[in-house]
Amino acid sequence: MIELFNSLNMDQSIVTALKKQNITVPTDVQRKVIPEVLKNKDLIVRSQTGTGKTLAYLIPIFEKLKESKDLHTIILVPTHELAAQVHKQIEFLSQNSDIKARSALIIGNVNIERQIVKLREKPQVIVGSAGRILELIKKRKITAHTVKSIIIDEADRLMLENTLEDVKAIVKATLRERQIMMFSATISTLTVKKAEEIMKEPEYIEVEEVIAVPDTIQHLYFVAEERDKVDMLRKLLRTINPERAIIFASKSDEIEIILSKLLYHKFNVHAIHGANVKLDRKKALDDFKSGKVQILLASDIAARGLDISDITHVFNLNAPEDPKAYVHRVGRTGRAGKSGVAVSIVSPKELLTIKSYKNSLKINIEEKALYEGKIIEPSKRKTFRKAPRKTTQRHPKR
Repeated sequence: MIELFNSLNMDQSIVTALKKQNITVPTDVQRKVIPEVLKNKDLIVRSQTGTGKTLAYLIPIFEKLKESKDLHTIILVPTHELAAQVHKQIEFLSQNSDIKARSALIIGNVNIERQIVKLREKPQVIVGSAGRILELIKKRKITAHTVKSIIIDEADRLMLENTLEDVKAIVKATLRERQIMMFSATISTLTVKKAEEIMKEPEYIEVEEVIAVPDTIQHLYFVAEERDKVDMLRKLLRTINPERAIIFASKSDEIEIILSKLLYHKFNVHAIHGANVKLDRKKALDDFKSGKVQILLASDIAARGLDISDITHVFNLNAPEDPKAYVHRVGRTGRAGKSGVAVSIVSPKELLTIKSYKNSLKINIEEKALYEGKIIEPSKRKTFRKAPRKTTQRHPKR
């Protein structure tokens, strides 16, 4: 990171701040994106979740904020939790570097009057949802004509029909010389076409992700018939009693059924999925982050962008065919040098997939069995079986 900063003549205090987060080496997306952002180019960036996209745009934005006292950057995101994470990262860099950026979190379903009060502090960066930001622009509480940069995070979701018009309206409210940057893990041809309508000769940056699994994670799998998976999950949760765990289920429509079964058995669990009401989703995440709730049940889509520390266990109720999906799931544990455990519950049909991870991901994934509340080696199941009762034969009287 120092070498990159030196080559770009950037503020060294940001390097100091990043060291406090154990970030010393730039990722591939950061190496490619940061210089281009500083050149004020419009960018379309595709890079997988967890590759450092947020810092790829925040680091150069901080450099630009040194020359701006007015509102400089609007960061649009599709979910409240992602907005909060980006805002928190801005606050961290501001508190731990020489660049004291003023940031405001502007999201829907929150008291708008309090947000208006916050805007009177003249933030340099606004992070939030397109709908609420546009509402405040129309109310003339956000002065958009000073904006120099617009960042659209998870662009594949924000460029959909239900939010596209809000995004376009926000862009239109700013001056023509502003810079627009789009970031996403997946960017379709349609998204690129829509993006080009509001951007000026955007440069397309694509970063191929190197699949790497932290060696701090222990990988286990248990075999169960599809109909018995939730029962196996229940028994494993009772046996392991994880301090903080995420359970991944492949289908959103099954999550409520799984949740009801776990709640019936008195587990401390919340769920997030596509059908969640925003307030319910926020409460579930807040309770999980604070430790009020021990277990979070989620779909892959609902869990996108989540950054929650100190997760001790990840449970998979299916084996994703794409090894990258497995890496993204299990990579939520075993962070910052701490150990973690990834537990997959697979049907006999999924055994080939789970075993293929050994070759494609270069990991040791061990089969285990559950017997009378204990996790054992499958080969020992026969040893642990109870011996048949001995019957005494009566000898006939002579």
